[in-house]
Amino acid sequence: MKIKESFGSKLFDVINAAVMVLLIIVMVYPLIYVFSASISDNAMVVSGQVVLWPKSVTLVAYERLVTNPDLWISYWNTIRYTVVHTFLTLVVTSAMAYPLAKRWLPGRRALLLMAAFTLLFNGGIIPTFLVVQKLGLLNTMWAIVLPSLVSTWYLFIMRTFFEALPEELEDAATIDGCGSLQVLVRIVLPLSVPVLVSIGLFTAVGQWNAFFDALLYLNERGMYPLQIMLRNIIISGSNVQGEGNTAYIETLKYAMITIATLPILCVYPFVQKYFVQGSMIGGIKG
Repeated sequence: MKIKESFGSKLFDVINAAVMVLLIIVMVYPLIYVFSASISDNAMVVSGQVVLWPKSVTLVAYERLVTNPDLWISYWNTIRYTVVHTFLTLVVTSAMAYPLAKRWLPGRRALLLMAAFTLLFNGGIIPTFLVVQKLGLLNTMWAIVLPSLVSTWYLFIMRTFFEALPEELEDAATIDGCGSLQVLVRIVLPLSVPVLVSIGLFTAVGQWNAFFDALLYLNERGMYPLQIMLRNIIISGSNVQGEGNTAYIETLKYAMITIATLPILCVYPFVQKYFVQGSMIGGIKG
């Protein structure tokens, strides 16, 4: 028997569809415009003639970037910072979240309160810089990785996810002779792929786009990540070679944005299916 929809239900569907289409346009238009501007003639971009589609197509901006060695050095730095930071974040966060998910853990409530305290307060930029300096981490990869290694928000999400897993599975593994570390590695983590992938991608995107830590802790040009190079082009208004010639500066900006954004756009479709499951399950049980 077919259920007849009311007028209010149909109206809601129409409005919902219209809002979704509007949001898609708002999000897709900047991507199309940036790519179109990156392959258009610089004069066309400066004069505002490029609105959606490219004008006087040219790849000179990409040629200047690809032949610049600084781009590949920055790319390599960004990749290694992102990979190491994401991997260590998942390892440390899961190692902290698993015991905090056990109600029998001594001092559990105090530990959770101290972790929650960091959501509201932190040491500040200057004290953090002094700590990094005293530890001898300046101009090293660890100055980028370690200060932001653990996110309290991700810690709580993962802890809640672990609490929702059936305790019978862990009990069965314990009876078979597994220790706590073996239970975590062999039982808990394989069942936690959705939340691990979701947190891993959010962490990777955040690290890929980060530039402020590099601005604070890195002084050597050979250590700069891709976002510092992008910042120098967009904010400082200088080209990649540091010369005074600005004949291609506008198209260079958009080409650099495209190159910096492309890897994350390519990764997202492969892990998108885990987002809803990983993010929502982690917030069901408090």
